[in-house]
Amino acid sequence: MMTIGEYIKFRRRQAGLTQEEFAFRSGLGLRFVRDLEQNKPTVRLDKVNQALGMFGMQTGPVPVQRKQTESEGGGNDTTS
Repeated sequence: MMTIGEYIKFRRRQAGLTQEEFAFRSGLGLRFVRDLEQNKPTVRLDKVNQALGMFGMQTGPVPVQRKQTESEGGGNDTTS
């Protein structure tokens, strides 16, 4: 699965846009676009959605694969 940064970079390149052009068209700063594409962990979610909005997308909850430790035993994770 692609990270958001990888997705933005892939789609930006697919659209034939430089980082500067993408930043201008999306109304974001160039530094933010660079940080996003480098998967910086502290980017603002509202700005991430602004970038994704260029491609008709937005963030949303997705399931995370949890690594099971030995102390948790071999049972299934049944959190709801």
